[in-house]
Amino acid sequence: MIALLVAGGTSLVVALLATPLFIRFLEKRQYGQFIRQDGPTSHLTKRGTPTMGGVVIIGATLLAVGAGSLVAGRLPSVSALLVLFLMTGLGLVGFADDFTKISRQRSLGLSPAGKIVGQGLVGITFAVLALQFPDEGFRTPASTKISFIRDTGIDLAFAGVTVGLVLFVLWANFLITAWSNAVNLTDGLDGLATGVSLAVFGAYTFVGIWQWNQRCSAAASAGPACYDVRDPWDLAIVAAAITGACFGFLWWNASPAKIFMGDTGSLALGGALAGLSILSRTEVLAAIIGGLFVLIVLSDVIQIGGFKLTGKRVFKMAPLHHHFELSGWGEVTIVIRFWIIAMIFAAVGLGIFYAEWVAGA
Repeated sequence: MIALLVAGGTSLVVALLATPLFIRFLEKRQYGQFIRQDGPTSHLTKRGTPTMGGVVIIGATLLAVGAGSLVAGRLPSVSALLVLFLMTGLGLVGFADDFTKISRQRSLGLSPAGKIVGQGLVGITFAVLALQFPDEGFRTPASTKISFIRDTGIDLAFAGVTVGLVLFVLWANFLITAWSNAVNLTDGLDGLATGVSLAVFGAYTFVGIWQWNQRCSAAASAGPACYDVRDPWDLAIVAAAITGACFGFLWWNASPAKIFMGDTGSLALGGALAGLSILSRTEVLAAIIGGLFVLIVLSDVIQIGGFKLTGKRVFKMAPLHHHFELSGWGEVTIVIRFWIIAMIFAAVGLGIFYAEWVAGA
């Protein structure tokens, strides 16, 4: 437990203290955010606000996991390293996107093809490696089975190992792309994506702790309700580190934001969420815990689909938070209410997670 607390506390302090230094660094080089011209006009005043704050979130997380491992007296497990690889790799893709916007003085960064290739390379590497490195119980970090609260009976390897690997890579990359884009879409108001991420990764810290206490490798817990997860404690440490980093960053990202996380942060956080859901065997449950992110994506899908089918817009503007802005809601009001909704989703997800264990026990 000390390692987990050290990880969360370290990332919080590092993000809290390093963010203003990074803000000054960006301001000296005039690395500011460009605002889309078709968005709410109130956002034009945010032009020039330093961006790429995700660098701090990623850096604080990496340092915190290292500190936690130092306290524990051992190296991070392969599961922790895989999530950190996915988070950092997608963060680098986001950084390239942010830097392209700044260097070319425009609100559009990498081309869609360039972004897909970058995300694909990182995602495929993660997926292939996640099926390697079995422990003494022959558990690999991920499995080819679709998971809800634990692995279900739906196995992607139904037609052999090779087919299973291909289908798992496709499934994992769907999740990675979906979650990274979901966080990216949510990052449209000051502090919104950061606060929602706090609720989600805080919930995953609890999931990891509970899975560790009820793991199948522990003799006292080796019952029908135990969790067959390779490294749940290390996943909890990573989740705690990300939670702490978001806490510290939110101090500077809350309205009026002194810095934005940019695609560097949103893609990294989305990748971390996808990685945690895959390696903790909670792929479908993640859609409940991160339900606010799902709502944001659905609003965009409904807007585009509705317009193509009927020629009319369902919302005044998508994603959903911009609809409420144009309806007259204040930015802070929207953010706080969406935070509340995000916490409700996280609580419901944890309730389902615990109820399933009680029923199984």
